[in-house]
Amino acid sequence: MMNSFLPARQPFSLATVVNSHGWVQLAPFTGPDAENGFDYVLELTSGRVIAFQVGAAEGGVRVSTETALTAAERAEVEQTVTWMLGLDMDFSDFYTAVRHEPKLAQVEEQAQGRLLRAATLFENVVKSILTTNTTWGGTKRMASGLVNTFGAPLPDDPQRRAFPTPARLANADVEILRKTVRLGYRAPYVLELAQRVASGELDLEEWKTAVLPTDELRKRLLSLKGVGPYAAASLLMLMGHYDAVPVDSWAFKLVSYEWHDQQPVGRAEVEKAFADWGQWKGLAYWFWDWSYHHSLLDGSVSSEKP
Repeated sequence: MMNSFLPARQPFSLATVVNSHGWVQLAPFTGPDAENGFDYVLELTSGRVIAFQVGAAEGGVRVSTETALTAAERAEVEQTVTWMLGLDMDFSDFYTAVRHEPKLAQVEEQAQGRLLRAATLFENVVKSILTTNTTWGGTKRMASGLVNTFGAPLPDDPQRRAFPTPARLANADVEILRKTVRLGYRAPYVLELAQRVASGELDLEEWKTAVLPTDELRKRLLSLKGVGPYAAASLLMLMGHYDAVPVDSWAFKLVSYEWHDQQPVGRAEVEKAFADWGQWKGLAYWFWDWSYHHSLLDGSVSSEKP
């Protein structure tokens, strides 16, 4: 059994983090609703598969599981949740920088800034690859397919599975990935990434804590097959580097409505719109008050912000 309180640097809102983007809708996340946190199935480094629950608590979050854990496993879960929610992150400089901007007036009050992460950088990279050139429904389907086909099952509830580790995916048949899981052209990219990580050639998890400039991290991310400029910018934000805007067709649409009277725009116009925000440009774009954005949803195929 585990019932741990994890403090968060204030201001903090669990609901705000969970709703920061669509990751909570992708397996192996589950939960009744974002306000009540989420459940997650995790394969520990020990090989055990557990489910844990994250709920709101005064000053932080409460993490619980019905599985008996060793001290090392408990520490691993706590460290994982801290990473997933960015509990130790400080956004005071961001709040200071945006206080004069009405379109960002809500960020401090709503404790915006943190972006929900999956448990490992490997999972985040794979899921980012799954967001490109498809609908959000397609991304959800592919993520579920990977988990259901290759994820390790929860002993007490085999229908629930963890996100597959690189070792589990490394031996996958590319045609099963392509046709059964329906990853399409992404299948060889995901397979090669898993094989490189599983073999030890690539240490993705080390990138989470590496003290590197954004340009170096961007180069590393772009060196991964299947990761283009949009996915790289999104992953940089998940890694705490906000000096890039994840430019996709959704960004074109929003910037066109906001500043260009619905006329067509390109990457240059999007970049220019947020250039003055410097190290915070990615967050400024992400949390900008696009008050009309729901009316823009048309179900078109793109790598739009979920």
